[in-house]
Amino acid sequence: MTARGTPSRFLQSVLHNGVGRYVCQLKRVSLIFSKNAQSSLGVRDFIEDGVVDFAKKNPGVVVYVDPQSCRIPKVVAEYLNGNVKEELVTNQTSQQIAELITKMANQSGLDIIRIRKPFHTNYPSIQGQWHPFTNQPPSKDPVGPQTK
Repeated sequence: MTARGTPSRFLQSVLHNGVGRYVCQLKRVSLIFSKNAQSSLGVRDFIEDGVVDFAKKNPGVVVYVDPQSCRIPKVVAEYLNGNVKEELVTNQTSQQIAELITKMANQSGLDIIRIRKPFHTNYPSIQGQWHPFTNQPPSKDPVGPQTK
């Protein structure tokens, strides 16, 4: 927590994800719905039309379909770090549910918080942050207003 009262941290990657290869952090998706309720119509349409496409695009994600009587439809996402996120999908269309599940698959499972700085290093330098123009000689013609 910071003085502002909102949590913050330095920019970081989950287990250095993407350094060697990308590993999808979403482990399991459960679609909980009612077989008969009108509020679950979008989930049933998604199961008929889109769940196979999602499973083919994301082979590392396990998709569970759980019909339960008299339940509010929801999508439960479980991530590799142990976090579980639940989203209610009452009266949503098949397209909205597909977008929600795709968004969950692209997330890391960490809470969305304010980033303190866009960069962080474990070994800070007294010279400052490196950039492509650090060791370049100054240009002969400095950029500025043109005089005639």
